[in-house]
Amino acid sequence: MGERFSGSFTQQEPIPEAGIEAAMAVLRHGRLHRYNTVAGEIAETALLEEEFAAYVGAKYCLALASGGAAMACALRALQVKPGEPVLSNAFTLAPVPGAIASIGAKPVFVDVAEDLTIDLAHLEAQAKATGSTVLLLSHMRGHVCDMDALMAICDRLGVRVVEDCAHTMGAKWKGVPSGRHGVIGCYSTQTYKHLNSGEGGFLVTDDAELAARAVLLSGSYMLYARHRAAPALEVFEALKLEVPNVSSRMDNLRAAILRPQIGMLDDRRARWRALYQGMERGLAGAPGLKLIPRPQHEDYMGSSFQFLLPGWEPARVAAFVAAAAARGVELKWFGAAEPAGFTSRYAHWQYARPEALPQTDRVLAGLIDMRLPLTFLPEDVNQIARILSEESALAAKAAALGPVAAVSAD
Repeated sequence: MGERFSGSFTQQEPIPEAGIEAAMAVLRHGRLHRYNTVAGEIAETALLEEEFAAYVGAKYCLALASGGAAMACALRALQVKPGEPVLSNAFTLAPVPGAIASIGAKPVFVDVAEDLTIDLAHLEAQAKATGSTVLLLSHMRGHVCDMDALMAICDRLGVRVVEDCAHTMGAKWKGVPSGRHGVIGCYSTQTYKHLNSGEGGFLVTDDAELAARAVLLSGSYMLYARHRAAPALEVFEALKLEVPNVSSRMDNLRAAILRPQIGMLDDRRARWRALYQGMERGLAGAPGLKLIPRPQHEDYMGSSFQFLLPGWEPARVAAFVAAAAARGVELKWFGAAEPAGFTSRYAHWQYARPEALPQTDRVLAGLIDMRLPLTFLPEDVNQIARILSEESALAAKAAALGPVAAVSAD
C-alpha cells in the first residue's frame, strides 16, 4: 500500500489565548445575550461588529447566528418575496439554496465553469429568462470569478448581488475585500471557516436602510441603539413597526472568541497560501489530474484544495477516493450519485425543482475536494501529494489495462 498519512483533516487550530480569556470573562459575569449589559459596558458583539466592519471597509456590520442566517437575513432585507426567482451557483453548498428556499423564494441555478466559478454567459441568460433581480453569489471553495465582469452584467440587468463569502473571508479581488462588490456581503464563522466560533456569521453593507432592516430582522426589538456599526436612529424609526423579528442574533460568548481572531486573518491567508501552493507543486504532472488555475487578480484563502479528474468513469473516481482514504487522505467527491456529508449538489436539492445543467454535471462528475487545515505542516502537504500522485498513477495504469485488468482480477 505504501506510506499512510496519519493527520486529521478536521482538526483546527486552538482558539487564541486572548479569545479564551475574553470568553471566560463573559462566562464569569454571565451576560451572554448581546443586549444584556451594565452601565458603561459595550457588548462584545457590538465591538466585534465594529471591528469586522473596519477590517473589510464596510459602513455597517451585523453579527448573526450563522452564515446561513446571514444569507436569509440579507434576502429578507432586500424584500425578496415568496415565489420570486433568485439566481445562485449550481456549484455551492446546501445552505445557499437553503437560504433562498427558507423565505419561500425559488432558487434558479447558474452553470459552473471549469475554473469552479459561476459561468457569466449562463448567468446573463438565466437573469434574462427569469427576470430575477437578485443574485446570491457563492464564492464556492474560495474561487472568485472576474468580479468586474460579473458586476458589469448585474448592473446592466438591474440584478442586486449578495455575496456568500463563507469561503473567502480575508480574500480580495484586485485589492477589494471579498463581500464588498455586491450590495451585501455574508460571512460564516463556523469551525471550518477562517474565523472559528463553532457557528456564527456576519452581514455587511454600505446601505443604511438594508442595514437597519437586517438589525431589526435579527431580533433587536427596540434595542437597536446599542449597535455601533449601524445606521442613525432615524433610519430605524421609519422601519421599526414594519420589519418582523426573525431572531438570529450572535451572542457575546461567540463574539468574545472571535474578536482576537480578526487580526489573525492576514497571517492565516499567507499560511494557507503556502499549504495550497505546496499541494499544487506536489500534484503537478500527476496522471489524470487537472489543477484549477488561480487568476492573478485573486488574493485567495487556500483553506481547501480542489482538482478535477476529467473523463474518469464514476467507478474509477470512487475507487480512487477509496484508495486515498485507505491511506489516510480524506477526499470529498462532488460527482457522487448520492449526497455524502457536505458534498450534495444541485440535482439533490429537489425542493428547488432544478433543471438539468449538463455543463455543471460534467464539471462536478470529476471534482475532488480536500480540506487544508492550518494544523497541517508543509511536510504533511508533501506526503498527501505523494500519496495522491501514486494513487492517480495506479488508477491510470488500471484504466490503460482496461478489460485485461478485470480478467486478471477474476
